[in-house]
Amino acid sequence: MKLSLSQYPSAIAQAAQSVNNIKHQIAEVRQHLARLEGNADRIAAFEANLKNDAQRRARRFEVLQVNPEYERACDALNRLNTEKAHAAAQLEHLRNEFSVAKLETQLAITQQLVGLETRELVGL
Repeated sequence: MKLSLSQYPSAIAQAAQSVNNIKHQIAEVRQHLARLEGNADRIAAFEANLKNDAQRRARRFEVLQVNPEYERACDALNRLNTEKAHAAAQLEHLRNEFSVAKLETQLAITQQLVGLETRELVGL
């Protein structure tokens, strides 16, 4: 659906707000992931049988892999990143359509003015 020239600013603002909302959701999921990872680090750090950093990293990985909440958060992050990419593409598309619509309007005005000048020169 093609928008009128006056409708583009609000459509662009809505699209930008959509991108911002998704960015906010991504930040929330990242914070949640950081908390889960911090908890896994804490668990691995206090296990006395782990002798070195490689063993602690492996234990951290195990703790995260068995946590369904971590998997859901990773899936949500991937989904939100895809949504953000689509929303950003839609925003860019609207901005480009607006630019084209402005140029088309300017061209139409120019053609009308040139038509008037031509008629005046010919004496119509």
